[in-house]
Amino acid sequence: MKLVYQGKTKDVYHTTNDHVVLKFKDDVTGADGKFDPGADSVGLKMEGAGKSGLQMTTYFFEQLAQKRIPTHFIDSDLTETTMTVKAAEMFGEGLEVICRYRAVGSFYRRYHSICEKGQSLDGFVEVTLKDDEAGDPPISDDGLEVLGVLSKTDYKQMKQLTKEISSLVKEELAAKQLELYDIKLEFGRDAETKEMMLIDEISGGNMRVYDANGEYVEPLQLTTYFLDNHSN
Repeated sequence: MKLVYQGKTKDVYHTTNDHVVLKFKDDVTGADGKFDPGADSVGLKMEGAGKSGLQMTTYFFEQLAQKRIPTHFIDSDLTETTMTVKAAEMFGEGLEVICRYRAVGSFYRRYHSICEKGQSLDGFVEVTLKDDEAGDPPISDDGLEVLGVLSKTDYKQMKQLTKEISSLVKEELAAKQLELYDIKLEFGRDAETKEMMLIDEISGGNMRVYDANGEYVEPLQLTTYFLDNHSN
């Protein structure tokens, strides 16, 4: 395998058969030693975070496969904390799509003057550019189209996929008396078929989840809470 990119939470390798291998790390995003899925830099290291993220990601990608929702997932190896995926083409320099069910995090920081913390947002979908230096600025469908990043038709498809995927995750968590506040997803095109598909991961590292008492559930706790007890 050839190392092609070292990311904040995963390293990316190319294989000889044109697949891509993602190596999950124990680094998580945040600031001042506190986890924040919307942060632009690594804030701390959580031992076991890589395996935890891969476990949840594998579970959810397998669920999405059953629903025939396109993803880049091929298989995973929990021992090596790696996931083999299809090669993908990015939209521009990369987009992040956030589905927000409650006003927290960066959304609340930006709009606190006109909303209450924790206010219901009914699955509001927000798209941002992957640009750490610019603070991942939000961008509209008009902006993406005029800049040649994404057509309005593709934007509509991406938004619909986001709602479907987020709803599945929300329902799975609700069955364990857990509430999804927001989730960050990424999309790209299958390098071979050009089909739009979900890429990256679905784990505690890219979502905010709270328990029945309104207490925030840390990513590692979430894996234990959700997967270890999923059959209950």
